[in-house]
Amino acid sequence: MSIRVLVVDDSAVMRALIRHKLESEHDIEVVACATNAAEARQLMKQLDPDVVTLDIEMPGMDGLSFLEKIMELRPTPVIIVSGSTRAGTRATAKALQLGAVNCYAKSTPNRSISDDDGGQLAELVREAAGGKMHPHLAKPAKRPRAASSGGPGHLAPEVIVVGSSTGGVEALHTLLSGFPKDCPPTLIVQHVHACFAPAIVQSLDRNAAPKVELAQSDILLEPGKVLMAPGGEKHLAVARAGTRGFRSVLRAGDLISGHRPSVDRLFQSTAETIGSKALGILLTGMGEDGARGLLAMAQTGAATIAQDEASCVVFGMPRAAIALGAAQEVLPLEQIAGRLFARERSAASARHHQDINA
Repeated sequence: MSIRVLVVDDSAVMRALIRHKLESEHDIEVVACATNAAEARQLMKQLDPDVVTLDIEMPGMDGLSFLEKIMELRPTPVIIVSGSTRAGTRATAKALQLGAVNCYAKSTPNRSISDDDGGQLAELVREAAGGKMHPHLAKPAKRPRAASSGGPGHLAPEVIVVGSSTGGVEALHTLLSGFPKDCPPTLIVQHVHACFAPAIVQSLDRNAAPKVELAQSDILLEPGKVLMAPGGEKHLAVARAGTRGFRSVLRAGDLISGHRPSVDRLFQSTAETIGSKALGILLTGMGEDGARGLLAMAQTGAATIAQDEASCVVFGMPRAAIALGAAQEVLPLEQIAGRLFARERSAASARHHQDINA
């Protein structure tokens, strides 16, 4: 049975190009096109599409306002089809925070929307069609108060690593909203086009207590700092920094588990470098990237957590990790940070009592 798609864009040329890209695939059918939010809303009621592709800049109600209405009244997998300008990427980051499951750049330095994209947009549609929308996750997280995880003396974990894909930006907002200001150094691989990564990082930083930045190579990992892979042609990994601790590494390389950057590469390097003093978290996403890396971490004695099926947009990556026996705990998204930092506070309290009784 074909995946039924509604295309929403005020440009006739863009609608035609998107329709052509999708209908050239045997398993995708564009059931209708809309030029504005009002028309799209009526078509969604009439046709109940499986996936919506949505332009952000439209006359009348803009795409972000329409997306909020969709997530509130008729949760449906939405792919943002956006320009790669600064304004376009910032709006896309906001849309992903509001509940859009993925994004597609109309053009990049290496490709125009009219060029063959190798089936990239169609693959995003397939991933979105397999997703499960959650109305209770649709609203953006609010920036938490600057809290403490139990003081600078907490020992475990020394580093947190996180992997996510389809639906992951919204999940990251929820996860990081529970991180304290002095959280352990944290590294993230989120599957997203490189042109959107800086705006996503800025959006996460505005809504989290710790500092969220785009990862660079050879940066010392410090408490209170979260680094996200910039995407593109390099993998993000962890390496030793002499006697000072650990550092981030960006290195070119082949695709791993079908991706670059790859969650498996980050997790494997963490297992090799940090071992039992790390913690790995695998969130929503299509495919298996991160599953083998999380298993490698678990085998070193590191703590490992997978997001549960009920709270995932797409349960692929966590499911694969659970099937391998890589996840020591399987938790709803909203409980992961609380579980982690409750454990840290308990450990800090135990050490405090040991110091008193020594």
